[in-house]
Amino acid sequence: MSLKEKITEDMKAAMRAKDSERLGTIRLLTAAMKQKEVDDRVELDDVMVVAIVDKLIKQRKDSIEAFTKADRMDLADKEKSEMVVLQAYLPARMSAEEVTAAVKSIVAGLGASGPGDMGKVMGAVKAQLAGKADMGQVSAAVKAALAG
Repeated sequence: MSLKEKITEDMKAAMRAKDSERLGTIRLLTAAMKQKEVDDRVELDDVMVVAIVDKLIKQRKDSIEAFTKADRMDLADKEKSEMVVLQAYLPARMSAEEVTAAVKSIVAGLGASGPGDMGKVMGAVKAQLAGKADMGQVSAAVKAALAG
């Protein structure tokens, strides 16, 4: 079963269970997926769906930060619960050690050295680790590998 099919099945299950919070979040994800399909005229595969989920989670993190600063914990809690639902659709994340090891092997493979090669390395790293690791963590690992 593809990730897209799993999301559709989860939406049906949430409807049957009358779980309105979960249903709302899944509908939001489904709408983002349909928008991508229509805009780009493509059929989404699992990698593309994971990229959409990643983007939505990043938006939630930004919103939580903004709501917390504005002392709106009610809205921050709503965003947190949406983020939990969305994270269920991501593959298992790599540990910090695994990310560092992967980045070091990519840097060695490209023969990159120094901060000037950051863009070249990030392009290769994104292609290999998209959806498997937090890109903020990956970026920090690339900077550390190129500095050392």
